[in-house]
Amino acid sequence: MTSSQTNRDEPAAPAAATQPVGAGSPAWELLLPAVSAPARTRGRSLQAALREAVRTGRLAPGTRLPSSRDLAADLGVSRGLVTEAYEQLTAEGYLRSGRGAGTWVGGAVRAAPPRARDLAPRSPGVRADFVAGTPDLSLFPRSAWAAAQRAVLAGLPHQDLGYPDPRGLPRLRTALAELLARRRGVVADPERIVVVSGVAQATTLLGFALHARGVRAVGVEDPGSPQHDALYASAGVTTVPLPLDDEGIVPGPLRDSGVRAVVTTPSHQFPTGIAYSARRRTRLLAWARSVDGLVLEDDYDGDFRYDRAPVGALQGLDPEHVAYTGSVSKSLAPGLRLGWLLVPESLADEVIERKRTMDLGHPTLDQALFAHFVERGDYDRQLRRCQRAYRERRDVLVAALREHFPGAEVSGIAAGLHVIAALPERYGPREDFLARVTAAGVAVRPLADYTHARADADGAEGVRLVLGYAHLAPARIRAGVGLMAEAATGA
Repeated sequence: MTSSQTNRDEPAAPAAATQPVGAGSPAWELLLPAVSAPARTRGRSLQAALREAVRTGRLAPGTRLPSSRDLAADLGVSRGLVTEAYEQLTAEGYLRSGRGAGTWVGGAVRAAPPRARDLAPRSPGVRADFVAGTPDLSLFPRSAWAAAQRAVLAGLPHQDLGYPDPRGLPRLRTALAELLARRRGVVADPERIVVVSGVAQATTLLGFALHARGVRAVGVEDPGSPQHDALYASAGVTTVPLPLDDEGIVPGPLRDSGVRAVVTTPSHQFPTGIAYSARRRTRLLAWARSVDGLVLEDDYDGDFRYDRAPVGALQGLDPEHVAYTGSVSKSLAPGLRLGWLLVPESLADEVIERKRTMDLGHPTLDQALFAHFVERGDYDRQLRRCQRAYRERRDVLVAALREHFPGAEVSGIAAGLHVIAALPERYGPREDFLARVTAAGVAVRPLADYTHARADADGAEGVRLVLGYAHLAPARIRAGVGLMAEAATGA
């Protein structure tokens, strides 16, 4: 091959950068820590530093790099180390080179954003946050959790770190079966318990299983959780809002809707705060049997009843027509992403297979840790601790509302992590009230935000608010209600 042929095959040097960047250039300053690394890691460190310089744009596309001999001399390392780094990054596409043409920064790299955004829900600049749904994260039992983690890591069999049963570790499913039977009265077969990433995944799994059976619509409580629409839509299933009365879902509209599956929160309806009556529970199950349908029972805060023992779960009355789900989001922390789904036998295989294809099972270390936590009684102690704290905070909130909003009525059973407060008409219209308190730095949502029929007459009847309190200390609850009252009255 002639020299002229060689030159035609080599990449042309960019006109804007005909001279190499010297090793003393500021662009090479970030290489100094890399070459100071221990000898066994120095090569990888140099490669990582060069790679980062290209990614961040400190070495722009088209920049000619120093020769391996010159850069090695200026950095005080072997030429072979630099040559290996150049060759590795050329193979990856960060650099390009040609015989006799030197080494250049390639043009294929597009720098990634230099920061990671946090999309977790936040309420910046809020002086009082009464938005429902968050527990007191400071109650998380850090010491007991850390002790359980140490114990589990010390004794976990090696094989348990492999791919798990998609349903979950047998140890955890057994512990959950005993816990749920004892505390919530469910008929709990460990073979039909699936460990999931919270109620959201349980809902999606059931949505996929129902869709595979030809179900294209499920009924949802109205008002109810606003998340159901998106979760079922992801599985190709639409939602049909069903009205409530003081006893639960109204039977007539449920029957007339034509749906064969319905989502409920019977122990403590979200957000109205009612508990389904025994008569309404019976009629709901009779409907499910008549259409060979399914009731999805979301027991999101069934353990938190303050005036009496919690009412047992609906699933215990008919385990073949009720799928039961819950999580530790309210008792420990939503960030753990740990929950359970107890499915009827007729749906078990489909749900388990969908769980397998979705994520190959929940993290085994987290499962073993929670199993240990339940077996030792730590979870029961945590529930009692939360119950005491949340009962006190509910009482403080109710008293503060009566003091600052004379005539206010709190509805719903004494349970859960929120209340419904109906304020007298003089505090309306609703939109004016919300504008005033929002301007004062109070975060609060009206009951209308949880209904499908948004154009309701709530504003004309006064202001009905969904007030979360579990995440607020008693002093902050009192101060927040006082701030809301000042904003509402213009005092």
